[in-house]
Amino acid sequence: MARYPEGGGFDAWPGMLHLTRVSNTGAAFGILKESGFLLPLISAVSIVFFVFYLVRKIFIERVPVTLSHWAWALVAAGASGNLYDRLRFGYVVDFIDLRVWPVFNIADVSICVGVFFVGLRILSRPKG
Repeated sequence: MARYPEGGGFDAWPGMLHLTRVSNTGAAFGILKESGFLLPLISAVSIVFFVFYLVRKIFIERVPVTLSHWAWALVAAGASGNLYDRLRFGYVVDFIDLRVWPVFNIADVSICVGVFFVGLRILSRPKG
C-alpha cells in the first residue's frame, strides 16, 4: 500500500471495506493516548510472559497443543506486531476501516480472536 497521509486512503471494496491510514498512539480504540512508555512496556512484558508460558507448557511439560495454546499464541503475535509499530514509529498504524467500527489492523484482529477463544475456553470449563 502506498504511503498515505493521516486519514488518507481508498475504497478497497466500495461500501464495505476502506483502507484508511490512522496513527494510533493509544491502546484499543484509542484509549490511553499519549501514554509514552507505558503501552510498549505492558506489551513487552505480556509477550515475554506468553512466550515463556507456551514454551514451558509445550516443550518442557510436553502438554499436547490445545486451542488455548493457539489462542495465547495469537494474542502474543498481535501484541508483537503492535509493539513493533510502537517501537519503529511511536504509534500503531491502523488501516482497516469498516466505517461502522474504529479503524484497526491485523494485529488487533489477532489479539481479539485470541482473547475470544481464551474466554470461550474459560467459560466452557466444567464447574466445580
